[in-house]
Amino acid sequence: MKKIALLLVTALAVAGCGSDYGDGGSSSSSSSGGSTISTAQNDKLGQTVLVNGDGMTLYALSAEKGGKFVCTDSKCLSAWHPVVGKPDGDVDSLATVKRPGGDDQVSYKGEPLYTFASDSKKGDANGEGIKDVGVWHAVTVSGKPASSGGSGGGGGGPGY
Repeated sequence: MKKIALLLVTALAVAGCGSDYGDGGSSSSSSSGGSTISTAQNDKLGQTVLVNGDGMTLYALSAEKGGKFVCTDSKCLSAWHPVVGKPDGDVDSLATVKRPGGDDQVSYKGEPLYTFASDSKKGDANGEGIKDVGVWHAVTVSGKPASSGGSGGGGGGPGY
């Protein structure tokens, strides 16, 4: 039953992503301070991933490179929360990029970072491998995709 509920939430989240490039949707996340970024070993993924100050896994969308933002509408942003503010932490290659609405979003090696609404505790990686207009992946320090073809969190939902 829990798996069905997760798939339903994931499918609803994926359905909204990438559907509207022009609304300039501003993030519902607010941040007036810094966003602490660190690394943690993720046992589910078997890799070291980036996490926020609460220990939640950080994700990037493969289609968001070179200043192109895909996750801009309210449906996408309700599932994928931009990490906004100035990056704080000892992870190399952290910077910020300007979101369409003007907020500074933390990036790693040029990729904007997000948390996933269906992750509820440290170590969760339910957004790993979700296919949309690209693929959502937990951001690893190795730079390799976290998915090993195993029971990652997503894969469900309609592809584009």
